[in-house]
Amino acid sequence: MNFRRGQKREDPEINLIPFIDVLLVILIFLMITTTYSKFTELKITLPTADAEKAVEQPNDLNVTVDAKGNYTVNGAPVSFRDVPGLAENMKAAAKGGNPVVKINADQFAMHQMVINVMEAARIAGFERVTFEAQTAQAK
Repeated sequence: MNFRRGQKREDPEINLIPFIDVLLVILIFLMITTTYSKFTELKITLPTADAEKAVEQPNDLNVTVDAKGNYTVNGAPVSFRDVPGLAENMKAAAKGGNPVVKINADQFAMHQMVINVMEAARIAGFERVTFEAQTAQAK
């Protein structure tokens, strides 16, 4: 029973400000705790060279490394025992002088094999080392 006859009830007021505040806090919490699984991989695009072919020089020393771990120096197969042995083979193939060592490695060759060639060039005293790359059209 309502014994107050002269007073009118106030209409209830819905306040949306606290509701919006709570939603923003939940949104910030979800943004912080979300894991971004698609960024866990590192995708690498290896560069290709788009330049004119260099003129062969007589004092070039071409060292090739394949995926199986075989080395060749100027097209002649070399048995790899250790880095100083490879350095001696490179010195013998250079026949004196200070050649440019051109390293041509297979894409599936281990990184350590290329490092071995670079270390052998350093031990042999060859200061100029470069890498050969395929052109974009060769793919």
